[in-house]
Amino acid sequence: MAEIKVPELAESITEGTIAQWLKKPGEFVNKGDYVVELETDKVNVEIISDFSGVLKEVRFQEGDNVNVGETIAVVDENGEATGASAQAEPVQEEKVQTPVETVKHSEKNAALQAENNETQRTIASPAARKMAREKGIDLTQIPTVDPLGRVRAQDVSSFNPQQKSVPAPAPKAAVQQESGKPVERIRMTRRRQTIANRLVEVQHTAAMLTTFNEVDMTNVMNLRKKRKDKFLEENDVKLGFMSFFTKAVVAALKKNPLLNAEIQGDEIILKKYYDIGVAVSTNEGLVVPVVRDADRKNFAEIEKDIMDLAGKARNNKLSLQDLQGGSFTITNGGTFGSLLSTPILNGPQVGILGMHAINLRPVAIDAERMENRPMMYIALSYDHRIVDGKEAVTFLKRVKELIEDPESLLFEA
Repeated sequence: MAEIKVPELAESITEGTIAQWLKKPGEFVNKGDYVVELETDKVNVEIISDFSGVLKEVRFQEGDNVNVGETIAVVDENGEATGASAQAEPVQEEKVQTPVETVKHSEKNAALQAENNETQRTIASPAARKMAREKGIDLTQIPTVDPLGRVRAQDVSSFNPQQKSVPAPAPKAAVQQESGKPVERIRMTRRRQTIANRLVEVQHTAAMLTTFNEVDMTNVMNLRKKRKDKFLEENDVKLGFMSFFTKAVVAALKKNPLLNAEIQGDEIILKKYYDIGVAVSTNEGLVVPVVRDADRKNFAEIEKDIMDLAGKARNNKLSLQDLQGGSFTITNGGTFGSLLSTPILNGPQVGILGMHAINLRPVAIDAERMENRPMMYIALSYDHRIVDGKEAVTFLKRVKELIEDPESLLFEA
């Protein structure tokens, strides 16, 4: 008997929740097959079998919590599959491929790869993809009740090609009566629980304070308007505000290094790199994928990274590597219309910049003139244990200066 254990996931992740078994007891499992989908604090991961044989036993049910290193299933390497799975398991015969057969085999693999690339746009488990490919079903046509739109194996097996591809409504939690009034009780996902716990933990462990400023966005908006078409043509990505703010943040961090640090015990760890987290809202909650080495990238590279990471986040395809190790975070509540907020630190980081909505407001140009200008409030939350008010205000003022004179960003080292 061989044991399938929960593998090492990441330094900060010690447990997960069984989201879905992709194989059932009695089914034959090949080495490398996906067996179970595990929901962790940050992303969903699919665990493979390191052995070939019959899945003899699963020791946990969907929804159960499991720890890293814990045995979750047992494979009988000498067992035989039962029922339909036995019939479905192909008999492997040794055969020497001729050069012609090798070419055909390569062409078939290329066709399957092309098909797989095409279906990558649909969120689906590996088992669902395999079943859809075998049945010749287009994944995009399969309705699912999953709230994230993820196609599962059971969705494929129950799919009727004659039915319309309209997603079924997500199941609602049971309505109960409390104090004579109807309420809806919904269990929090592991990710939402983790988000809640971490936000409360930061507020309990950090001396968090927020300072504000406002930015005149006139010059950035004029520069974007002037350069956006050529930028898109040359780089195949739109020129957004985030690349300007990322560049400005990196420049300000270089002048105020304590905001690019963290506290470990009685020591301050000053980070000599600039991995900038960008908060992205998803159906399961806020995640913060990281733009690596932002100081070494140009505007186009930063915009492409942000676009790719945001797409992966919304399609539930972020890896643990995408989420680890940021040194500072930017969050843009203005996307949803927020005028002003006090962002919460993304621990163990000690600084986070909040962007907000751009609104026309009357601004005093001098003692005699007023003009309506596109203005944005920006907020810096910081850990007052190591960052003093002077450094925080200096940082925010530097961001303001660089955004109001965006061409100066080209001269920042």
